[in-house]
Amino acid sequence: MMPDIKRVSISYFLDRTKPVIYLVATYGTDYYCVQHSGREHFKLLTPAHYYHPGVTTLPDKKKQPGEDISCTSAEKALNILLAFTPFNAEMGTTELSLKLGLHKSTTSRLIKLLVATHFLQQNPLTKKYMLGSSAVKIGSATTKSLDSKLLAVAQPCLTELSRQLGESVALEMLAGTKVVLALHVEGPSHIRFNFQQGEQVPINVAAGAKVILSHSDPTLLELCLEQEFERFNENTIVSKDEYRKLLQKIKQTGIAYDHGERYHDTHAMATPILGLGGAPKAAVVIAGPAFRLTDQFLQAAVAPLKATAEKISSQLFF
Repeated sequence: MMPDIKRVSISYFLDRTKPVIYLVATYGTDYYCVQHSGREHFKLLTPAHYYHPGVTTLPDKKKQPGEDISCTSAEKALNILLAFTPFNAEMGTTELSLKLGLHKSTTSRLIKLLVATHFLQQNPLTKKYMLGSSAVKIGSATTKSLDSKLLAVAQPCLTELSRQLGESVALEMLAGTKVVLALHVEGPSHIRFNFQQGEQVPINVAAGAKVILSHSDPTLLELCLEQEFERFNENTIVSKDEYRKLLQKIKQTGIAYDHGERYHDTHAMATPILGLGGAPKAAVVIAGPAFRLTDQFLQAAVAPLKATAEKISSQLFF
């Protein structure tokens, strides 16, 4: 008599030569390979000790070129989702199959499952796929946790940088298509730059916004560039083409500046805090009066500024 199966894994495959479906099931701590001949009739084929517990297909299943049959369907589905990170670029079934080394039919079956559960969605125009609302919900929950941790990790690092340089420092973060000032530490001098915590900063002048967007996905950048560029003075960049060219240079150096582009008497410099895959999470910014933040001062401040960003990144992601 077949033991009561407490749990059946989601991995299965249809033997197209016979009207049966094979599954891997568990009974207690034991694994069994079972044959499903009908809706309620199961037949025990072999105990799991003949197979590796991670194998969810029968040994006579033909292995497709480049496909690892020891990888469970759950792992394959998760790998499909991970293939869209970090920028969620659209991909089709064939592209995903080649990227992950999966058979196209396997990829297609898993995509249908992921679409049905809203982890993927299909672009009706291109017929390609991208992460869906369920993935966004998980990402949003993770981001909230990460943002809280980022602020907690960054606070002592910014305090130390401010003490070391004697100037005000801040943390700017991307929020949707906007950049906001999330955290700041005021410098010790009587004449100093006062950040407004929670302020949405203009992306065409703020050093932190520039360095974040220079490392961002091109699609996100274009969405951010839909907002109007306000002119604050003659130093302000208002041309989108000029701004794009500037971002290309910033990406190469990892440093962005604000040389009096919003306030004539203020200079600022920023470097990004990068996550896994090189996606920007925030920027460390130093700002102060132009008569103190000279070219010589800024050049000397590059090393400690980058070291602070790397320290924050290492504590968050590695």
